[in-house]
Amino acid sequence: MSTLDLTIAHLDRLVSFPTVSSDSNLELIHWIAEQLSNLDAQVEIMVSPEGDKANLFASFGPDEAGGIVLSGHTDVVPVEDQPWSTEPFALTRQDDRLLGRGTCDMKGFIACCLAVAPAIAAADLRRPIHFAFTYDEETGCLGGRELVAALSARDKRPALAIVGEPTEMRIIEGHKGCHEYTTVFHGLEGHGSDPDAGVSAVEYAVRYVSRLLEVKAELAANPVPGSRFSPPWTTINVGSLSGGVAHNVIAPLAEVSWDLRPVRDADQAWVKTTMEDFAQNTLLPEMQSVHPEAAIETHTIGEVQGLEPMDDNEARDLVMGLTGGNTTDVVSFGTEAGLFQSLGMSVVVCGPGSIVQAHKADEYIEVSELEACLAMLERLIERASS
Repeated sequence: MSTLDLTIAHLDRLVSFPTVSSDSNLELIHWIAEQLSNLDAQVEIMVSPEGDKANLFASFGPDEAGGIVLSGHTDVVPVEDQPWSTEPFALTRQDDRLLGRGTCDMKGFIACCLAVAPAIAAADLRRPIHFAFTYDEETGCLGGRELVAALSARDKRPALAIVGEPTEMRIIEGHKGCHEYTTVFHGLEGHGSDPDAGVSAVEYAVRYVSRLLEVKAELAANPVPGSRFSPPWTTINVGSLSGGVAHNVIAPLAEVSWDLRPVRDADQAWVKTTMEDFAQNTLLPEMQSVHPEAAIETHTIGEVQGLEPMDDNEARDLVMGLTGGNTTDVVSFGTEAGLFQSLGMSVVVCGPGSIVQAHKADEYIEVSELEACLAMLERLIERASS
């Protein structure tokens, strides 16, 4: 079986595991662990605090510092309410496209890693190669944070990481951070015929969203000069506003889900301070003047640092040599790359597939993208063995 055929076979198996972030990924992790253990890799399964999910960290080559991490996340986004034309958790081939949830984001990269694993195991590596496959990247990089915390406690840390998010094999050396929040409003229900007798959580949530949109406009008016990001300013997105029970009932509860993608740390601090001040010193006193037990709470879903472009970046230089690419770029979507960078590692994002296809119905990856990724990984094995 060719390496490409093996990749497609692995991808078929990986897609069959419905590892939506709300569900367990343990079955997939144990399947990968079996494949790699059969190749005599040193395999570690790091179970989540709740016990229902896990990261996998596998190592080939000498037991020493300075290794190369190939990183991917195992969770996928939901398929509910999406108009799929095929079964999302079964790989379907249509000409040169492979359809299925997670094919490009990012089980295609993991399949490539598994397909070249026999060659890695057989190589006389002068430098370790590690696989790092995590859980819950889509919901705040929870597994990545646990993995990086574990690596930080080790003396023999890897030196660089290639995060295989779908970039169409472009070399990405920077991206914005991703900070996700849910703000909850607790009001006082009552009959809709007398709105002033209650506290409408929905009305206060709407006012909160209005302030968020004002802050969003202020950020857009203050771009970073010369920034390579598009757009070159910190963005805010209001993902959802929910609450209320009926037309004629004062809403006792409402929630606003929103995210912040900063181009500079100062913007994140300013937005959080501004919104907390508005909630606690403007909205809450009004709510509590009617109902002293009214409350506003903001819960942090995830705060993932961005990937900062660095002048000295071994990972970037390595991947440029492996792919023949002579240009780099930055993107606005987030990855786990900043977590590895926080350990002092040099990091780059480069993987098969297009982010345009991610999170959509009929998600797919082109076979040619897998071939390009395999070529990069095969050259990496040669480089790590020389």
